[in-house]
Amino acid sequence: MPKDNASSLVSGASSLNLPNSITLLRIFLIPVFVWLYLEPTPERALWAGLVFAAAAFTDFLDGYLARRSGQITNLGKLLDPVADKLLVASGLILLVQVQQVAVWLAIVLIARELIVTGARAVAANEGFIVPADSLGKLKVVGQIGGILCLILQSAWIDAQVFLFTVGNVLLYMALVLSLISGWRYLVLIFKKISPQYW
Repeated sequence: MPKDNASSLVSGASSLNLPNSITLLRIFLIPVFVWLYLEPTPERALWAGLVFAAAAFTDFLDGYLARRSGQITNLGKLLDPVADKLLVASGLILLVQVQQVAVWLAIVLIARELIVTGARAVAANEGFIVPADSLGKLKVVGQIGGILCLILQSAWIDAQVFLFTVGNVLLYMALVLSLISGWRYLVLIFKKISPQYW
């Protein structure tokens, strides 16, 4: 086997490490969550919430393992935010369907994710990776917490009003953080791509 091919195989194998495998698991859990919440009876909503929470927990777990073991890869830096965005977008769309989230709010949040993901892809094509910053991470926490509260309100009727209120507060906080962090990402990326204009 040619040396270049052998090195590329080794590189590919090292990229699919434990943290990246956990990230892939998060992606595979999304269809399960969607199937459970398509008909949100109290029991199915509870299971959907558990699956969503498990998928969200893997976001913390893969990052922690990657940093602790030194297995941070470019694949992981790209795959992890994509997995987050798929999970959040799925939750928002389903909540719009059951009229628990305003359509405009879901559109703005999802549009921001698509724009930033596209900009990151452009940056990757130019040879540099833009990791998540602290505001972006707080935004994810707000989105996950808000979506989870709104999912579980269908399961816990006694706490319905409380969970609805907390869920919406978290999502609106996430909206503010999304817009601020999104702008920061775009400025950083365009400074790298076209420094002559900054």
